[in-house]
Amino acid sequence: MKEKLKNCFRWARFEEVAFGYCLKWLVLTAVTGGVIGSASALLLVSLAWATDYRESHVWIIGLLPLAGLVIGLLYHYLAGTAARGNNFLIEEIRSSRNIIPFKMAPLVYIGTVLTHLFGGSAGREGTGVQMGGAIADFLSRFFRMHPYDRKIMVQIGIGAGFASVFGTPLAGAVFALEVIVVGRMRYDAILPIFLSAFFADYACHAWGVNHAVYTMSEVPGLDVRTLLWVLLASLMFGLTAMLFSRSIGFWSGLARKYVSYAPFRPLVGGICIALCVWLMGTTKYIGLGVPVIVSSFTEVQMWYDFLLKLLLTTFTIGVGFKGGEVTPLFFVGATLGSALSALLPLPVSFLAGLGFVAVFAGATNTPIACTLMGIELFGIEAGIYLGIACVAAYLFSGHTGIYTAQVVGSPKHLSYWKARKGTTLE
Repeated sequence: MKEKLKNCFRWARFEEVAFGYCLKWLVLTAVTGGVIGSASALLLVSLAWATDYRESHVWIIGLLPLAGLVIGLLYHYLAGTAARGNNFLIEEIRSSRNIIPFKMAPLVYIGTVLTHLFGGSAGREGTGVQMGGAIADFLSRFFRMHPYDRKIMVQIGIGAGFASVFGTPLAGAVFALEVIVVGRMRYDAILPIFLSAFFADYACHAWGVNHAVYTMSEVPGLDVRTLLWVLLASLMFGLTAMLFSRSIGFWSGLARKYVSYAPFRPLVGGICIALCVWLMGTTKYIGLGVPVIVSSFTEVQMWYDFLLKLLLTTFTIGVGFKGGEVTPLFFVGATLGSALSALLPLPVSFLAGLGFVAVFAGATNTPIACTLMGIELFGIEAGIYLGIACVAAYLFSGHTGIYTAQVVGSPKHLSYWKARKGTTLE
């Protein structure tokens, strides 16, 4: 009898602790997700205004070098550790050595809006993630949280920022879990991150902000021939992701080599980008490029569209302009997939959708998150093909990535096992 009472007490205590754990994170994620979702709404509205203004006043692209100088000066004299961006957040989740300065949020917001307003080619994910991480870390200090919980809070910021920027809460949550260490996840952070992603996405929609809709109008049936074509396309997606990742490092290294004073790098880069836009005679490859992404699902794009966007984006980021890489990766993947439909016997919308998520998976080393994003955006019908494409692109991209602070937890295949385990990406 005494033993039964002890067991009952243990179960009651467990339920009490579990309930307290859930209640704690429910309150914290509601507050954090609400704030981050609102910040993402402000970002999306600002970028929409910047894009509309730029397209209505194309002459403003000529001022891109001046905008680059302003961004360069801001980050050189004010940013400090915040200048390391997403990689700094990833490092802090692993080591927790430094405070993430709150100034990271306004600095990356200003830098991103200026980049888009004056004609740089960049995305918005990096901005949303950095704003989310800075806000979450500030709140962790405000609530005097334990260092262990602080790491979870930074991951919450990443997931909430990603989820609210793209309107994909499930993918955003898994992205925050998956992006830190290649091949490993922290399961103790699952509940808080999923809750924060929900609240952030809800808050963003509550402000009346809508996201672009992409439609995969035709999905082939399950058969071996289609599978083989998907694998062939995924090889191209993975190699393109590798090229994207390495190009950022190439342009960054080139800028540091020939321009020693950091604020002058985006100034010189801005001159080059403005000249390229003038020579091409189109603004198709700058900014987010959402209209082109949408059209890729219905019209076969030119074979060089993905390459020009890749070059302009990696150059923009490499020389010091601010913004994300993910939306340009969507552009690169969707236009590449669309162009491949002229060679492969698969529907254009199907290949565009596969490229959309697969190139992203290869560049960020997050195949599960990207698969879930594809399912959220395009529906479950193409789920198996989306998963295969994302995993294959992830394998074919090698141990490279746009987040060089990622650590290899589980090498992608045996040829990397001895040499690369525990090291950071290229």
